[in-house]
Amino acid sequence: MRDITDPRMLRAMAHPVRLKLMNSLVTHGPATATELAGQIDDSPANCSWHLRQLAKFGFIEEATDLPYKGRNRPWRWVPVANRWHNPDDSPEFAAASADASSTLLGIELAEHTKWVASMPRQPREWQTASFTEQHIAWLTADELAEAQSAINEIISRHKDRTTDPAKRPRGSRPVRFIAWGNPAY
Repeated sequence: MRDITDPRMLRAMAHPVRLKLMNSLVTHGPATATELAGQIDDSPANCSWHLRQLAKFGFIEEATDLPYKGRNRPWRWVPVANRWHNPDDSPEFAAASADASSTLLGIELAEHTKWVASMPRQPREWQTASFTEQHIAWLTADELAEAQSAINEIISRHKDRTTDPAKRPRGSRPVRFIAWGNPAY
């Protein structure tokens, strides 16, 4: 787990185009700026610039072990989970954190909305396995921290499948998870 403490690093990650690029690299694997441009409906030049910014902060890296010609070099996601927020954050970092969370949740909500719209066309087993849940539970701060740890542990069990396609079971698909736990007002 990487704790992001630099507001510049957080802003670099939280740009909508950059989040789409990282999502595409996680979902589809290494790709060039031109390939990514087609996947996220943007220009190769713009994708190339944003990829270099992500690499500058270690979110992605050049896939130097893969063949490429000239400037068409492939990029890959660096498989590190990111966490940001600390009660002692500076006002600048707190603002960047709020912006990053809002941008990330906006993208995830759009992806969830697309899934819901596509559900009638999806295989029955995927319709049944997918879920949206909402709960309110009375917890202590320690219990909330324990819930976070348990969720991370469950999802992390299959982390190696993200970067190693050979470890993906037949019939598996990329699955998006978003979770939060915060006190209700």
